[in-house]
Amino acid sequence: MSAAIVVNGVTKRFGATTALDDVSVSIEPGELFGFIGPDGGGKTTLFRIIATLLVPDEGSVNVLGDDVVSGLWKIRPRLGYMPGRFSLYPDLSVEENLRFYASVFGTSIEREYERIAPIYRQIEPFRERRAGALSGGMKQKLALSCALVHRPQILLLDEPTTGVDAVSRREFWDLLAELKASGLTIVVSTPYMDEANRCDRVALMQRGRLLSIDVPEAIRGAFGRPLLGIRSHKRYAALLAIRSFPHTRTIFPFGDELHYTDARDLPAGEIASDIRNFMTARGHDDVEVRPLAPTIEDSFMDLMTGTSP
Repeated sequence: MSAAIVVNGVTKRFGATTALDDVSVSIEPGELFGFIGPDGGGKTTLFRIIATLLVPDEGSVNVLGDDVVSGLWKIRPRLGYMPGRFSLYPDLSVEENLRFYASVFGTSIEREYERIAPIYRQIEPFRERRAGALSGGMKQKLALSCALVHRPQILLLDEPTTGVDAVSRREFWDLLAELKASGLTIVVSTPYMDEANRCDRVALMQRGRLLSIDVPEAIRGAFGRPLLGIRSHKRYAALLAIRSFPHTRTIFPFGDELHYTDARDLPAGEIASDIRNFMTARGHDDVEVRPLAPTIEDSFMDLMTGTSP
């Protein structure tokens, strides 16, 4: 079976800014694929090219067997696209928005109800409410229903959970898992590293470049050296002190902890002992040091700083 989406050497510039720099990736049918990275990484530009809304300056993109430039009218009816910003009509009701989008593709809510039911049932009690008066999570579900109402073969979701509360984020990803089980190809972008674990494969993006493409487990497993977590009641003072430790390779704040890697090829226990002795000599008697399992975010930071072994 041929790939659902093939991006080959795509570059896109806006004046002096290079938004995408020689990006290549292939996405398989039925895959839940994630583009993970911070704002400004190039995710939205890539999605707009895949959705036939932008033309690449260099390279090519093939979607379901058609080129996004020459075959855009074949591609568009087969895509469901949910942009990062809420883009439905705020003065129309929930039902009016959904009926409008269904009519654009020559269908109706009634005909496609079974397809959208897992999502739409959750907001159907509010079908007469203006879309602009919905909560963030409800807006998200309405936008997803509108993107699915014409039964697309590929669903593009550009940062769908940004600005949404934690419960709504979890519910949304549960809905995506149900849609994936039906065979739908789903491509999602997010700045939240923890959401990478819900994807089949992920591409880490930074400044228009792909840093890595693999399954989440492999990206975490490629970290390649001991990772230590350091805790102190005076976290900022401890951060400054560890930066002066002669063997520090990287040190980053992660929540209430500092994540540390060492420039030496030593076991985690020996490194931890050296850090404790160093910090105690500088008056930090409360420091706790423990080995950690690397996360996607740790791997991303390592790749981004160019310090991977």
